[in-house]
Amino acid sequence: MINFMAKEDSVARKNGKYLLLFVFCFLVAALQAKSPVYGQAKTFTVSLKNVTLKEVISYVEKNSQYVFFFKPEVINQSTQISVSLKNATVKQLLDKVSEQANIVYEMKERQIVLKEKKVSEQSVSQKKRLLQGLVKDEQGNPIIGASIQLKNTGTGVITDLDGLFQIQVTDKNSVIVISYIGYVTQEISVGDRSSITVQLKEDTKSLEEVVVTAFGATQKKETMVGSIQQVRPAELKVPSSSLSTSFAGRMAGVIAIQRSGQPGADGADFWIRGKSTFGDATGVLIVLDGVEISSSDLNALDPEVIESFSILKDATATAMYGTRGANGVMIVTTKSGQDLLKPIINFRLETSMSQLTSVPEMVGGVDYMKLYNEALTTRGITTGLYDDTKIRATEQGLNPLVYPNVDWYNAMFNKNAFAQRFNFNIRGGKKAVTYFMSASVKHDAGNLKSLSKDYFSYNNNINVMRYDFVNNLSIKATNTTKISLGLNVSLRDWKGPSAGVDGIFSMSREASPVDFPIVYPARNDKEIYTLWGGMSGGIYNNGYRNPVAEYVVGYKKQFASTVNANIRLDQDLKMVTKGLKLHVLASFKNWSKTETTRKAGYNQFEIDQYNEATGEYTLSRVGNEQKTALNTEGAATGDRRIFIQAYLDYKRKFGVHDVNAMLLYNQDQLDNNKPDNLLSSLPRRKQGIAARLSYAYDDRYLAEVNFGYNGSENFAKNNRFGFFPSIALGYNISQEKFWEPISNVISHFKLRGSYGLVGNDGINERYAYLEDIVLSSDKWKYTTGVNQNVNLQGPVWNRYYNPNLTWEVGKKLNVGFDMQLFHQVNLNFDVFKEIRSKIYMQKVNTLPDFIGTGETKIYENSGKMKNVGFDIALDYNKQITKDFFLSFKGTLTYAHNTILERDEPPFQLYPNLSSVGYSRGQHLVYVADGLFRDQADVDSHAEQTLGYIPQPGDIKYVDQPDANGNCDGIINTNDRVYMGYPEDPEIVYGFGPSMKYKNWDFSFFFQGAARTSILMSGFHPFGKNATRGVMKFIADDYWSESNPNPNAAYPRLTRDTNANNTVNSSYWLRNGAFLKLKNAEIGYTFKMFRAYLNGSNLLTFSPFKHWDPEMGGGSGMKYPTQRVFNIGIQFTFK
Repeated sequence: MINFMAKEDSVARKNGKYLLLFVFCFLVAALQAKSPVYGQAKTFTVSLKNVTLKEVISYVEKNSQYVFFFKPEVINQSTQISVSLKNATVKQLLDKVSEQANIVYEMKERQIVLKEKKVSEQSVSQKKRLLQGLVKDEQGNPIIGASIQLKNTGTGVITDLDGLFQIQVTDKNSVIVISYIGYVTQEISVGDRSSITVQLKEDTKSLEEVVVTAFGATQKKETMVGSIQQVRPAELKVPSSSLSTSFAGRMAGVIAIQRSGQPGADGADFWIRGKSTFGDATGVLIVLDGVEISSSDLNALDPEVIESFSILKDATATAMYGTRGANGVMIVTTKSGQDLLKPIINFRLETSMSQLTSVPEMVGGVDYMKLYNEALTTRGITTGLYDDTKIRATEQGLNPLVYPNVDWYNAMFNKNAFAQRFNFNIRGGKKAVTYFMSASVKHDAGNLKSLSKDYFSYNNNINVMRYDFVNNLSIKATNTTKISLGLNVSLRDWKGPSAGVDGIFSMSREASPVDFPIVYPARNDKEIYTLWGGMSGGIYNNGYRNPVAEYVVGYKKQFASTVNANIRLDQDLKMVTKGLKLHVLASFKNWSKTETTRKAGYNQFEIDQYNEATGEYTLSRVGNEQKTALNTEGAATGDRRIFIQAYLDYKRKFGVHDVNAMLLYNQDQLDNNKPDNLLSSLPRRKQGIAARLSYAYDDRYLAEVNFGYNGSENFAKNNRFGFFPSIALGYNISQEKFWEPISNVISHFKLRGSYGLVGNDGINERYAYLEDIVLSSDKWKYTTGVNQNVNLQGPVWNRYYNPNLTWEVGKKLNVGFDMQLFHQVNLNFDVFKEIRSKIYMQKVNTLPDFIGTGETKIYENSGKMKNVGFDIALDYNKQITKDFFLSFKGTLTYAHNTILERDEPPFQLYPNLSSVGYSRGQHLVYVADGLFRDQADVDSHAEQTLGYIPQPGDIKYVDQPDANGNCDGIINTNDRVYMGYPEDPEIVYGFGPSMKYKNWDFSFFFQGAARTSILMSGFHPFGKNATRGVMKFIADDYWSESNPNPNAAYPRLTRDTNANNTVNSSYWLRNGAFLKLKNAEIGYTFKMFRAYLNGSNLLTFSPFKHWDPEMGGGSGMKYPTQRVFNIGIQFTFK
């Protein structure tokens, strides 16, 4: 068998070499900054009359650092040259000379090569010649990426990193069009010029800037009235393999949180404006190039391929999606080709080193044993489990096989892990055909040590390889017809331990450090088993799990592929009427995943007899003998989607009247590739039409109406289709005459508001309106009787018929404004409110047992929820000096939901148990009143009936009054109340500057969350089966007779799980707010090359210290988030 470990062992060494190479390249590039820049640096004031070419060359070499190269016959000319220039560059001088002499020249830094102009070149130049130029802003800084188009032709180029361009022009009547977002477009007649300098003026109103809206259509930003945020793709470029980790704090209106750092599964959970339903479907609709995709598909996207990224938040923006748009929409468009003189080639290579951010700190073996003994004796057991001899021998580090003190975490985990990312893309084309192609390779590895090679022939550390390919091709079939072909392929190969990554991490923190060693040496040469350490008495084969053995004895492999292919037709129907276009899209997507798990059993042993004097011992097996051969299990799943869409788009301006309309039809079918029953074999189908009409009068008074009319096969015939309209109004006050006196302060101000209906048909049940009858079996029995305790064989209603089931309906209201201050500060502010009704849910609490429903499911649309909040986006851009540019970005999103109606038992006597009036995810807990101080405190308090007789040092709970204001003197489940905030934060924010000084750039970004509560659970020491370690914060401050602090960090210790102390209570409710230095980057650009260093999750500030608060509640025993240090290089050739 191939030894995969040979390669893995060299990863660190190889990455070290890469790191040194990148640092070297970075330093060389930096040193190059000190070298002189030729071409525009030296200027001449010259007046030469009737001189030879040789004399001109001599003059230039004497008065500059330029050196000429030529053949003798080139300069042996009798041509007389006359030149008169003032403050001209050497290029301008040579342009004049070459017009009079029969030569062409080529400049390379300080070298100038002269060649004889051939006859063929002369004839061609008469037809087409090269125009060179520089595009800069009002401060004189070069503008990168400005578009230079030859008017009325398909020829075009963009400026390079120095703002320079070259373009072939036909004659002196040629006109070039120079444009760039945020600047006023200019048209310039070329005339006889061979070079030109263009200064673009800032367009403070940005009237022509467009935003991608529903179904990929575009609208002018100035006349847009919906709540839509467009995100620059550059903001999504963070050192992570999952795109969604860049969302938090960067997108106003998006609540995002990263719960895990596991490679291949580290994507963030995200919602647009929080959660507006307590139903199953809270996810955002994600659309890539017009086709719905999953969040995992989104995470696989390389930021290099993204052209635009829009977030649709209010009803006006999402109503056209009908039953799919209730939770907001993300629209992602990949890059397409461009008509360019030369293709743009981009290459990026990164390598990174990652560390686990926050690992729960556990106590060592000696403290563990002392605490364990104390936990026994404080509960009435007279002797501890560990005697003084074992404690003392362990402390002295004697025979580790007999007196083990195992640090399971350090035995299994490395400090650092390494990853590599590569992207190559090319963009270009001509008038008839344009293209964009991108290929990406990403490799991520986990922090687990490669231990399996010592026992098996494989390496089961986490290893993720991902290959992504994007190809977008556009063909202009006629002057009015364009056909586009798109292909997006993503391949993912994942390998890791069969026990699960989170499970391995949990065991490494929870296992007892002193009960057994990792492994015993073989007893002789004929040993057939690995002698894994163990101890009898547990529940796993009569023993306790050995974490290292669980890690190394098996692996899991997953291979997933996603293929998304589409064809699009764009037909200009100007022959019918000006401004009318037809767009048709057909798409096919296939996703498949296969999984193979191979796992062996392992045999554990424990010391049976030990001779202290000789050090000899004998071993006995723990539990039954286990088979050590690898067994194999496999699974496969997948689905395929066919999507068809066609719409008419009409855009026309009649004087001051701007009209924009759309009429659309689409249908979608999703099939399961691996159905395992009748329902899963049936396709999921949707169908709908949508329309939009927007109107702007003089770009001041704005109005828009939309509707979506959608149907789903999941509902009965009479409820299959739904109508979802919306209306929005806007007012560009800053366009009014009376605004002019303050226009220098508030340069732009627009008010907008919208109201509409949206739908959500995302329910897990298929055909939930139909009855589901199960024939008699041993499992299914008909239950009857007053107390539902009589079981009879026969058909059973698994689900009752309800033809009135339909989709959720959200009524969305949004009011906001867009403002620009001093032509530099952009502020967007929105306030929103949504009432979500008809929430789909199972009716289980309000039907009494005696009506005979038993376990039969009854579904209805009976839930109702309110969601309110606001979001803010701030953007500042300023050219401080000629060499220094500063920008700042900040966002804040607040979303708070409240349950208004839901199916729950009648809590007339105990209204504190009702979730109505509280938020989804808010914690139902007992209210702690510190710890019992002494026995008198216990005796005088209400009776606590939580499964354990309380003692001094146990948690004391508040006896809650009932609806009549009476306390019953008993602490039970009726004394719980809703407290704190949901675990998913209600506030997410981010801010940070970006600076550029000459060739250097630097940026950092802080991201935070607030109004979030963490409920700790499952971390209590020793546990019911003595399988859990002790966190250090417990050992540092727990209640004891020597530390009778009623507010200690942990109550009295106990050996068994003490239900009184471990139930969900306010004692374990923590403030989960945090602020992180999420990203920081420094880079250097030299011409076509850029090198950069960046990092993510660099610092965390939070009142919660036990693990990364972003991971949420529980025990913290999940694979932690990663701190990443990244170095990269990028080349762009134009």
